[in-house]
Amino acid sequence: MDLKCALEECSMALNLFLNNKFSEALELLRPWSKDSMYHALGYSTILVMQAAMTFEQQDIQVGISTMKEALQTCQRFRKRSTVVESLSNLVSKQTVDQLSEEEMHAEICYAECLLQKAALTFVQDENMINFIKGGLKIRTSYQIYKECHQVLQMTQGNKSKNETYYQFEGGVNLGIGAFNLMLSLLPGRILRLLEFIGFSGNRELGLCQLREGASGSSLRAILCTFTLLVYHTYVSLILGTGEANLQEADSLLEPYLQKFPNGSIILFYAARIDILKGNFEKAQLRFQDCIAAQQEWKQIHHLCYWELMWCYTFQQDWLQAYRYADLLSKESRWSKAIYVFQKAAILCMLSEDDLKRTGEDVVSLFRQVDGLKQRIAGKSIPTEKFAVRKARRYACPQPVKLILPVLEMMYVWNGFAIVGKRADLTENLLVTIEKEETALQNETNHNEYYVDDACMLQLLKGLCLKHLGRLMQAELCFSKVIQSEKQIKYDSYLVPFTLYELGLLYKQQDEREKAIRYIETAKNNYKEYSMESRLHFRIHAALDSLKVSPASTP
Repeated sequence: MDLKCALEECSMALNLFLNNKFSEALELLRPWSKDSMYHALGYSTILVMQAAMTFEQQDIQVGISTMKEALQTCQRFRKRSTVVESLSNLVSKQTVDQLSEEEMHAEICYAECLLQKAALTFVQDENMINFIKGGLKIRTSYQIYKECHQVLQMTQGNKSKNETYYQFEGGVNLGIGAFNLMLSLLPGRILRLLEFIGFSGNRELGLCQLREGASGSSLRAILCTFTLLVYHTYVSLILGTGEANLQEADSLLEPYLQKFPNGSIILFYAARIDILKGNFEKAQLRFQDCIAAQQEWKQIHHLCYWELMWCYTFQQDWLQAYRYADLLSKESRWSKAIYVFQKAAILCMLSEDDLKRTGEDVVSLFRQVDGLKQRIAGKSIPTEKFAVRKARRYACPQPVKLILPVLEMMYVWNGFAIVGKRADLTENLLVTIEKEETALQNETNHNEYYVDDACMLQLLKGLCLKHLGRLMQAELCFSKVIQSEKQIKYDSYLVPFTLYELGLLYKQQDEREKAIRYIETAKNNYKEYSMESRLHFRIHAALDSLKVSPASTP
């Protein structure tokens, strides 16, 4: 199977994949997956995508082992003394001329397999210990990409550019782009460890390379597009400040919506973009279309259930939100602890009668959470750890009720940045929060969690007020939390997160110095609190947007 035929066949497999024919795509690639580097790469990429979607250990292991096989296949096509292994890492014109077309592609496929294998370990562990452990593998991949980039620059003027050359170029765009983007997200302390082994990330360069790749016609155009979409629709929200470039996300997706109107992955992104615009009703219909589009990859349904659960939460339609949390807790294996916590948290919002009708027991659900937490690579997942800690209030014989746990969890996933697009729904949430605040103040004997609960409500209230444009009042709420720091007993995360939110509030009012001061305080003065790594990601993104740290170059 020559390079041209391999690329054509992989292009067919890609179309099958985008048309929801997942097993047909795998069947087309499998026979040649041990003999053709592109078949090996395509086959393992689909399995890696599946693993990233299910988060199931079994799938992650299959993804990693298929990637190992793909690496071996690519290795066979690489030049024996590869460019990377030669002592001088500077690519000379002579080495470029010596590389055959096949060897050039083998380098890029090998680097891509390494990168995906690294991305899978990244998915496994948000604390990134694994990421650093895999640092050397990633480094090799990074070096190869940098050298392929140099090869590309040297051959840019060549007259004989053929289809396979553009495929090579697409591979370089994807690699240099994804690398720079991924590294630019990492907080300074992690990046310092990585720079030690020769890494640095430049976000603008990353985005620029990915845009170039996405606009081309290579096989990797869709991968560049998906990388940009994941960045705009998820990463910038969960690990960033919540400012997503939805215009770009829309225009990237549009041609694929035309070409694959029933493609479930395409529909899923379209619905996710609707959510981020605040069009929850439209998003709900789109998610239903996405669920109806295929039955083969149930994991895509689970992703839709998760999004629908939040959609209904934003609208405070608790029965519908419960329905999807319940489906998730029964069907998905991604994180039982989070699903059961979420389900119990939503049930706390129902009236006595509605709760009776569900037949659920909130206390016993919260008590299950601890037994459901998982350890990945010896580490517990930060969000699960948080849920377990909160649910402990129900462990004792006399449970102490959590206050609005569903809205606290919504904050953990940066949901206020999304619902904040809708003033009507934000007002409704504010009413709910103020009702709880009054009830808490009117309690005659305060329990040991009183200050923690009161501060948590002030943080959530401040977020609603901020999105409603009532900035002075928001500032007052955040300040109350910070003034109560000494009285907070359990939820030590509240102070650093509130300092960060106050920093963003000042940024919004163009008080740059003040913003930096508060965000830096959150970064430097607190440690060992819940979801610390998540806040450090957000702090890094915020300081980056305030242009505090000098951007490093590749």
